[in-house]
Amino acid sequence: MKKRKVVILSIAIIVIALLLEENILKYVNDKNAYRTSKVLLDRVITVLDKNDKSKAELIESLKDDYIVRAEAVSYIIDAKPEVEYDVDELQKIAKLMAIDEIHLFNEQGYIYSGSLPKYFGYSFNSGAQIGYFKPMLENKSLTMCQDVTPNTSESKEMMYAITWNEDGTKMIQVGIEPKRLLKEMKQNAVSSVVAGMPVYKGMEIVVADEDTQVIKGATDSNKIGKKLDEIGMSLDNLCVDDASATHIRVDGKRCRCMVRQDDKYIVVVTVEDAFYLQGSIMAIFIVGAYLVLASCCITYMFSKILKERLEKEKLIYTSNTDELTRCFNRRAYENDINLLKLSDSWIYMSMDLNGLKRANDSYGHAAGDELICAAADCMKNSFNEYGKIYRVGGDEFVVIITEKTEQFEDIRHSFDVHVANWSGEFVDSMSVSYGWVFSTERNWNSVYEVSKAADKRMYESKERFYNENGGR
Repeated sequence: MKKRKVVILSIAIIVIALLLEENILKYVNDKNAYRTSKVLLDRVITVLDKNDKSKAELIESLKDDYIVRAEAVSYIIDAKPEVEYDVDELQKIAKLMAIDEIHLFNEQGYIYSGSLPKYFGYSFNSGAQIGYFKPMLENKSLTMCQDVTPNTSESKEMMYAITWNEDGTKMIQVGIEPKRLLKEMKQNAVSSVVAGMPVYKGMEIVVADEDTQVIKGATDSNKIGKKLDEIGMSLDNLCVDDASATHIRVDGKRCRCMVRQDDKYIVVVTVEDAFYLQGSIMAIFIVGAYLVLASCCITYMFSKILKERLEKEKLIYTSNTDELTRCFNRRAYENDINLLKLSDSWIYMSMDLNGLKRANDSYGHAAGDELICAAADCMKNSFNEYGKIYRVGGDEFVVIITEKTEQFEDIRHSFDVHVANWSGEFVDSMSVSYGWVFSTERNWNSVYEVSKAADKRMYESKERFYNENGGR
């Protein structure tokens, strides 16, 4: 009987271990699928964004170049008036300037000459493409260059730049087929980008247009041109959030699916469940026997280490934080100020509340605490992003700015606005005197010399305040 109980207990332990192993494997697989999918999502989005940025930068550089060419042609025609109506000469100029077309527009916006006579008589009203340049008629100081656009008559991919000549009697337009740009656009097409993405067997990437949901690129080229709904990826059934994965069926296979959507693309990454289920049964039995013990040990050790770490961080935070304002305290100030280097660029601000004693005497210490906390909040709202704030005394504060010191005037103005707009429960308004010193003002002997100079300026500011407003 005892032997039987031992066998039953052993079997029960093995079954529990295997069930635990199965759940852990499922959890790990979900995590791995999430991480893998997120990496692929990030990579696809990064490459697509980089390509779009590269394309935009190339277009801008081409626009600048083409405008320069249009202005150069304008100078040539102004210098040689006899070529204005000479098609052959204009064609030679076009060849010389490495451009495809030259068009001369009159002040009414009609083409009256150029390198291609077939366009004579066209105007800014002859189509949407050429109509882009209508603003030229209203502003003779304007120069314009168009993005890659099919021209009105031939639907050929062209870029056109236009400028007024020197005396404002005509407009010179040049047209160029941006072959390098078109080649790069073809190479960087969504279909090419996605096709070049390395993926494991069982993984798939799909990129669709955000508006039409038509697939523009996919690791399975057979899906290109279809809509997401047609392949089982309806957005109604998907969570458009890269922080979670959804289970769907694609081509009859159950997959984990992650989606990210921006203003241009919908990117979907799927991972077949079978991708993570290729381990053997033998491995499960071998690992299963030790999994429970290992998990318990690791969990215990991890929780102990984490607890000690949290306690240590809490102790450090408490020892360096002012209890009332949650700013850094005097101890943190003394530690940090010793780390400052006079060779670096930073700003030391000495700050002190005005009228704290009067508030305490008139309304009680609750009002005084309200003022101190309000001043600290205004400082945090204005300076936290650029440095550290310390409460070094009752109503005395120090702010050390180490980031973006060149924006100090804007930062200081922000603080003044916060203070001016403050109103509390016990006190209607608040005033803070402060003085500041740049570490780069002169060659200081020590950081403490900087602090003394800031204190002096702060007291001068406080003196001016009481002279103007009276009281102490």
